[in-house]
Amino acid sequence: MSKKEGETMQTLTKAPAVVAAEDEARCEIEAMVGRARDAQAAIGNYAQEQADALVTAVGWQVYKSREALAKLAVEEGGFGNVQDKIAKFANRVMGTLADMASIKTCGIVEEDPARGLVKIAKPVGVIAALIPTTGPDATPPVKALGALKARNAIIIAPHPRTRKTSAAVVEVMRKGCLQVGAPADLIQVIERPSIAKTELLMRMSDLIVATGGAGMVKAAYSSGTPAYGVGVGNAVHVVDESADLDDAAQMIANAKTFDYATSCLADNSVAAHSSIYETLKGKLIERGGHVCTPAEKAHLQAVMWPKDGHIPLIEVVAKPAARIAELAGIEIAPDRTFLVVEEEGVGEVHPFSGEKLSVVLALYRYSGGIDGAVDLVNQITQYQGAGHTCGIHSSRNDHVLALALGTKTARVMVNQSMNEGAGSVRNGLPYTLSLSCGSWGGNITTENVNVRHFFNLTWVSRPMTPRRLVADEIFGAHWAKYGNE
Repeated sequence: MSKKEGETMQTLTKAPAVVAAEDEARCEIEAMVGRARDAQAAIGNYAQEQADALVTAVGWQVYKSREALAKLAVEEGGFGNVQDKIAKFANRVMGTLADMASIKTCGIVEEDPARGLVKIAKPVGVIAALIPTTGPDATPPVKALGALKARNAIIIAPHPRTRKTSAAVVEVMRKGCLQVGAPADLIQVIERPSIAKTELLMRMSDLIVATGGAGMVKAAYSSGTPAYGVGVGNAVHVVDESADLDDAAQMIANAKTFDYATSCLADNSVAAHSSIYETLKGKLIERGGHVCTPAEKAHLQAVMWPKDGHIPLIEVVAKPAARIAELAGIEIAPDRTFLVVEEEGVGEVHPFSGEKLSVVLALYRYSGGIDGAVDLVNQITQYQGAGHTCGIHSSRNDHVLALALGTKTARVMVNQSMNEGAGSVRNGLPYTLSLSCGSWGGNITTENVNVRHFFNLTWVSRPMTPRRLVADEIFGAHWAKYGNE
């Protein structure tokens, strides 16, 4: 039986209602992709000035609507808090636009006369953007701005739980397109999302940018369409004996509590040198931390992982510390903003060593030299978070280098908030909300996914002065050591 005959037989054996639903979904997605292709063709020959004007208009519409969008995100999803989401919209939109300002995405983008090379940027086409339930607010515009700058169309596939927020963000961005005379259908959203519709979109698009859980990313890679995915977050922050402990404690508290830790970058574990462990713990308490007793830790674990799984209960994800404590039956002072559990083990029987997506921080102690910290980071990220991000507070460059050389992580943040790994005014990392983790995390790149990943390059090659390929120069050192036989 041929593949086509097999598909026909499967269709004939399905209930009529199922077939009708599948046909309706296919028609809906085909129509969206068709409109996206028409819209993309309309801007496919935009000059750089036109592309820049387009993204500025779209960014402005999101920026000026940030308060209403932030409120909707919290009301609908129940994740994070309004003020931090307002700040996130402002930072991500302006940072992304500033990041892209000097990047050429139209026509000739690079010339290298000495090598006879000219590079020409061309659109990818229609991009499918998969959005996680914890990021329905700022994730769509960050992806859309990069897509539009490179003259693509983009279709947003939101999580069903937070579809209204993503739809509202898309509606705002479409106004930006119209403001500069571009087709609104450059940006679309699946208003009634489902797994089936997202799968269809992935197969029909030209590129996928998948931000979300491991299952979503795996589905993107299995779709047959080129895809940029992300890995599981579980950032580990090292604080060595030479660190500025006040700054370290403040940066850890900032990242842990911002938007109630919706970011995959927010510190999940801190590895503190034994000589400064107690002092750092005290400074975390000064900045809002509640250190759980062994009994409180047990209650918290039972609430966060009631079925001994590796994914925390949705009721604790991105919720305030008071709410999590209430669920766990823990009494904390009203001014406490995050919970600290002291941990020693790593792995499934020690779930606090994994990604918690909440204002809960695991605090580890290491002793000896920096190698102890490197080993601990590798153990934790091998359990969850392979390839993602680690950080260090230190005044010793040799410790920084040891951590960078010794860990399988794409980003090593030095004396910063871990959240700055997604781009910051204080570093040169590209702004993004899609953090890839390389082959360690099952991704194709270790980079922050940004506009550079949203266009194709045509390489024009002209003859140059021939290079000399001389065997003595290439093999000489080898011959001298091993002979030339």
